[in-house]
Amino acid sequence: MWKVQIGPFQTGDAATLTIKGANTVEVNDVLVGEVWVASGQSNMEWPLRLTENPEEAIQAATHPNLRLFTVPKNVQKEPTSEVKSKWVACTPDAAKTFSAVAYYFGRKLNADLNVPVGMIHTSWGGTPAEAWTSREALAANERLKKELLDPFDHRVANPPSPPKEPPAGKKAKGPMSPINANAPTTLYNGMIAPIKNYTIRGAIWYQGESNAGRADQYRVLFPAMIECWRKDWGQGDFPFLFVQLAPFKAGPTWAELRESQRETDHKISNTAMAVITDVGDPVDIHPKKKREVGERLAAAALQDVYKQPVIGHSPDVKSQQINGSSVTLEFEHVGGGLMMRGDTLTGFTICGSDKNFVPAEATLEGDRVIVRSPNVANPVAVRFGWSDLPSGNLFNKEGFPATPFRTDDFPFVGPPQRPAAPRKVKPQTQPVAPAKSPSTR
Repeated sequence: MWKVQIGPFQTGDAATLTIKGANTVEVNDVLVGEVWVASGQSNMEWPLRLTENPEEAIQAATHPNLRLFTVPKNVQKEPTSEVKSKWVACTPDAAKTFSAVAYYFGRKLNADLNVPVGMIHTSWGGTPAEAWTSREALAANERLKKELLDPFDHRVANPPSPPKEPPAGKKAKGPMSPINANAPTTLYNGMIAPIKNYTIRGAIWYQGESNAGRADQYRVLFPAMIECWRKDWGQGDFPFLFVQLAPFKAGPTWAELRESQRETDHKISNTAMAVITDVGDPVDIHPKKKREVGERLAAAALQDVYKQPVIGHSPDVKSQQINGSSVTLEFEHVGGGLMMRGDTLTGFTICGSDKNFVPAEATLEGDRVIVRSPNVANPVAVRFGWSDLPSGNLFNKEGFPATPFRTDDFPFVGPPQRPAAPRKVKPQTQPVAPAKSPSTR
């Protein structure tokens, strides 16, 4: 294996790349621009042809300066350096089967920045985050090694026995190989390792559904995966933008998984989270409104990475102040100001020292929210949007929905049952989470 680095070059029109040695090779129609990796599970994989109003979107998908690259699905026990695919210009035919979120993200960057944009799509539906994380990263964390890597290694060393002869008229069904798309490291090896030498601006990520029953573990796993990618790409803390889970009638652990994603956004520098509580579908795990998702990720990139004068974040709680029987919440990322859609704020709950959360009355006063309940005389904590189907209607004036949050540090109820990491909200006013380090891009 060998590699060569060339450039840097100025962005511009398509050109010809000439390689001379014992022979000469010319590669035509080469662009220089912004390259982003798009990865995750089925909601990232979801193609443009299956989204809302697909015919109209596909017909408009002619963008010569937007280039698309799809990494084939590939499960590997060890990291590979090979990938069989090619860049294609964005045409209606190419876009219709490409990741819709990645398409809309790239389209907006191309239009707003007026530079060529390349999207490398590498995702696989139904897969957990550990499949996209390297062996070294899992092994370096004691908990992840014990809970994920050691059981996987045991399955590999002790494969299941072949099935017995099936009864007459029944079809034989062999045991699943331990080397599969749900297993630790396998998709990192086959679908991330082959592209890690490609210079990129950053990554976008839409995943979490397959880890929702393990939200406490995800608080460790997701940051480990991000740091793994950054280390192996060798480009410093490149921007990592991700999507918080959409509403879906699945159970309370989805609220906990959203909180794990929010904690990662607070804890890991140069990240941003797109909140999509207003575009989900309670009966469809694959909401069809993918344009909003891609464009919200792009808005975060435009603000944080490209320093454009836009708002790209959802309001998030910054502090709470307990005043007798009420709690005053202050927010960051308010943009042009907070607003509610409707006549009454919804989605807030409140609890006392018994930790029993009850529906709360909430009022908007400027950019603060006052929360109370006649059933809670001495409040301790507030939650917002804390359910599998968040119903909150708090937004900023730029149209970004407030992220679901909690101001408590109570243990998660979903498996595994472990103490929560300390949060930063106390009964007095102070930050909920440490401020992020500034972007290096």
